[in-house]
Amino acid sequence: MNLSDPPKTGEELFALADAMAAVIGGSVAIEDLEHRVVAYSTLPGQRIDELRRRGILERRVPDLHEQEAQYRRVLTAPGVVRLPGLAEDELPRAAAAVLAGDMPLGTVWAIENEAPLDEAGERALLDGARTAALHMLRRRSAAALELHAREQSLRAALDGAADAEETAYRLGLPPGTPLTLLGYAPAADHPDPAPLLARAGAALGRHWAALRPAASVATGPRATYVLLSGETPAALLRLAEQSLAAVSRPPAAALYAAISRPAVDAAELPGLRAEVDDVLRVITADPDAPPVAALADVHARVLLAHLADDLARHPRLRHPGIDAMLAHDRDRGTHYAASVTAWLDAVGNVGEAARQLTVHQNTLKYRLRRARELFGLDLKHPDDRLSCWMQLRLRHTAP
Repeated sequence: MNLSDPPKTGEELFALADAMAAVIGGSVAIEDLEHRVVAYSTLPGQRIDELRRRGILERRVPDLHEQEAQYRRVLTAPGVVRLPGLAEDELPRAAAAVLAGDMPLGTVWAIENEAPLDEAGERALLDGARTAALHMLRRRSAAALELHAREQSLRAALDGAADAEETAYRLGLPPGTPLTLLGYAPAADHPDPAPLLARAGAALGRHWAALRPAASVATGPRATYVLLSGETPAALLRLAEQSLAAVSRPPAAALYAAISRPAVDAAELPGLRAEVDDVLRVITADPDAPPVAALADVHARVLLAHLADDLARHPRLRHPGIDAMLAHDRDRGTHYAASVTAWLDAVGNVGEAARQLTVHQNTLKYRLRRARELFGLDLKHPDDRLSCWMQLRLRHTAP
């Protein structure tokens, strides 16, 4: 492919890139949100590097891990962003977001000339980005714009910032039809979840648009949400599993999915979101959790997570003897907490608890008696046993 011989399609964007490059002096490329090069400048003598050359030839910017942070910075900046080269032979760049209102459409990247970009160059880049938005909007289908409008409406409804009747109208929700919210999120220990979630959100949007055109999809900072109507519980589980298989590629970028309870009123959407977030919180923190779960599947874990939150906010609610026992074990190498936990797990069966601890029953009885004497743990009453067990379990089960 000759770099000075652009395709005939989208000629207005190629002319725009040439106009910007004429002022800036370096090669200019216009990209969409998928990092595809939709237009590039072809002026003779323009400054260019190998990364730009590859992007033009392949019509897509090569995937580099460090670039994700750059794209996020450009798309959220109010003006021109100056970026150094990521590799030794890569030239510095100036970039600006292509926006239609608050809707991102892509980015414009200009290789700087030997001298840094001056005021005229920055103005040409920003003006070019605004003009590119008009052309890119014209090229987008009405269906894509409708999907964006639906996403905005769903996001407002999940935040509780929209009227329920207006939400039902905008999302086309028939009265009385069961509504279910799905939530998707990466593992809690993923090293860089933001770009993974952005890519997964786009993939889920395409997947559900093809499978259930009436579905609404919205991606937030920690999860992607999909609102479905009229599906049975069995169908929801099957659809959720299918969607994970479709978008979790490669396997290292696997997602988890949560299914809410059904509701019949759009006013319940903030509550459904809270429920989905609770489920995602516990399953994304547990490598052994199922990839798809509802609240009933992980209810105990969710309850313990909320209890952990309350104890963190109100430490006065903690039993002081538990903290004292944990500190004693840590400082003196004793095993009182493990012994009390094993006995509570075994519902008071000394033989079973001793077997789990691999100690003699008399040793366990002695530890339980000393725990009562040293730390004031009275385990005779069921409420006291429950309180102690929950606080001890939180060390291992709450995310």
